[in-house]
Amino acid sequence: MNDCTYPYDVIVIGAGHAGTEAAAAAARMGARTVLLTTNLDTVGQMSCNPAIGGVAKGQIVREVDALGGLMGKAIDATGIQFRMLNRRKGPAMHSPRAQADKRGYQMYIKHAIEQTPGLDLRQETVEDLLTEPTANGGLRIVGVKVRGDAVYRAAAVVLTTGTFLQAIMHTGTAKVAGGRAGEGTTAGISGSLTRLGIEIDRFKTGTPARLSARTIDFASTQPQPGDDDPEPFSFMNDRLNVQQVSCFITHTNEAVHDLIRQNLHRAPMYSGQINSRGPRYCPSIEDKVVRFADKTQHQLFLEPEGRTTEEVYVNGVSTSLPRDVQDAMFSHIVGCEKAVIMRYGYAVEYDFCPPTQIWPHLESKSIDGLFFAGQINGTTGYEEAAAQGLMAGANAAIKLRGGAPFVLGREEAYIGVLLDDLVTCGTDEPYRMFTSRAEYRLLLRQDNADRRLTQRGFDVGLVDASRHDRLTRKLADIDRAKRMVGEVRVDNVRGDVHLRRPEVEWPRMIALHPELAAITPAAAQQVTYDIKYAGYVDRQLMEIERRKRSSDKRIPTQFDYLAIKSLRTEAKQKLTKVRPVTIDQAQRISGITPADIALVMAYMKDS
Repeated sequence: MNDCTYPYDVIVIGAGHAGTEAAAAAARMGARTVLLTTNLDTVGQMSCNPAIGGVAKGQIVREVDALGGLMGKAIDATGIQFRMLNRRKGPAMHSPRAQADKRGYQMYIKHAIEQTPGLDLRQETVEDLLTEPTANGGLRIVGVKVRGDAVYRAAAVVLTTGTFLQAIMHTGTAKVAGGRAGEGTTAGISGSLTRLGIEIDRFKTGTPARLSARTIDFASTQPQPGDDDPEPFSFMNDRLNVQQVSCFITHTNEAVHDLIRQNLHRAPMYSGQINSRGPRYCPSIEDKVVRFADKTQHQLFLEPEGRTTEEVYVNGVSTSLPRDVQDAMFSHIVGCEKAVIMRYGYAVEYDFCPPTQIWPHLESKSIDGLFFAGQINGTTGYEEAAAQGLMAGANAAIKLRGGAPFVLGREEAYIGVLLDDLVTCGTDEPYRMFTSRAEYRLLLRQDNADRRLTQRGFDVGLVDASRHDRLTRKLADIDRAKRMVGEVRVDNVRGDVHLRRPEVEWPRMIALHPELAAITPAAAQQVTYDIKYAGYVDRQLMEIERRKRSSDKRIPTQFDYLAIKSLRTEAKQKLTKVRPVTIDQAQRISGITPADIALVMAYMKDS
């Protein structure tokens, strides 16, 4: 054994959004945890856009918060602009989004990690994963080796390496090793994973240029202010008292598009320099110009990166074009004609591990005790990473105490949809969450995440008593308000009848039943939505119940699909690869037919 050996329960590798949530979750649940990162100065750093939330992503942040995570509190404390997207649509589509003070957010997360009991933060570069054989001929994780040959021992390891595995940054023909501007890459972990039989593939992502605010003519652009009544992300906060900062909107134009077309041969994505696939729903400006050739302009958002910096993030113009093309491009954009680029845009290629290799609780199917979370699973976005990190850290701690895995269903949370999509279907492009991916989005609103998940988190030890007590008081408020609303009668032309739509008459309800004035706004909102959408919610609940009765039958993890002689070869291959844990999950695998499912169920019944 190495002289420098450190014993822990859980080791988390990588301190981005997935790693910090994973480490904090494991520690909250009583596991002695260490978070290892190559640079302590970048813990919780926002690698790309200085914002949290957005369509569907905002729902995920609220769910992470409902389970005791860090992200909601961090953005509430450091946000500089808050907006509720899709306000004109129904509540299922409402999605909170906030601009962050980029440096302030990072420091908040780092300090939260440093203050977490049972959690150590160390600057280390991991070079190897250590395993040993199990009694059944498999492998289990026993620790990691870091640069300098020191060894950290643990029975559970969570990999949250982001875009840093064998990463290469591209700007034009220039290529530099690194997963983020100004930082390096890691190769040892990729080698270890390959040696252990883990499949590895490559993805690509990108980032736009940052401009100097003092060189932008904001008067020529359209201001985009925050909401007059900003709503917090964290259920632990009732209101926000924040001086908001405006963002600004401008557009590309035909001159910009012509310039890009003339230089496509110098763009790594089109010259053949980059072959890996990038995110379809967050394309580079080169992709936009090619794929949407009929568009004469594309909207750009000028987003300040903080209160005490001049850097402005240009949302909508991610690019890996050469520097001279980026300079020329901005000279044609209204408001940016004289803008000075502080950081040039670039693309990053990096290793990821196709997520069909992990169970729904994020543990490797082949290496006992090894968990994966974040972009290593093929996702994109801070919010998706944070959700995976929280669930992986929680399940690592649960595994050590011999408990059943903590898994959320598609009907319980966007987090459940995210993880089920990944482990069941995999992904051939960087995965991003959308409301359209959730079949039961009316149930999975951002406003009710605490009602859905906080008790679940408390039951497994993720949520502390203060958060649970707060939920208990809110639920009591909701029950009391519903009783009082039921007692209110309103005279109208039809006589004395129950009011059926109190959501449009809440002030009148208070006038008729003054005790309703004591109900908190959050509880009143829940009562309103519960009554207004009761019929729709009931239908979705009945649909979920029917699906559960017919499809929730468990499949043994070592089930031998190859032994079913009449099962199609394609079905055998796909089912063996994914190894679904329920019939319901098996039905969602691409290419699996009802006939395949019938054969599996019949074989299970006979065996």
